[in-house]
Amino acid sequence: MTITLGIALFFVIWWIILFAVLPFGVYTQAEDGHVVPGTPESAPKKFSFARVAQINTVVAIVVFCLIWAAIDFDVFGVGKFAAAVNR
Repeated sequence: MTITLGIALFFVIWWIILFAVLPFGVYTQAEDGHVVPGTPESAPKKFSFARVAQINTVVAIVVFCLIWAAIDFDVFGVGKFAAAVNR
């Protein structure tokens, strides 16, 4: 895997994982029992993007490492297929 492919792959994985991690640990104002006037009840009580980004980055690194290993060790046999096509 080239460095360019690695960076691009990590970037895509990070954004996909972000939308999976985003709703975890969020408490709404309705659950807290105090709704700020002018906001919907479903608005987060307290939101920390830094916390979400840290968790997301750790999960994305794990997923990236698994995908990198699958590509590098040719787990799915794509290398054999590519070699056969290029003959």
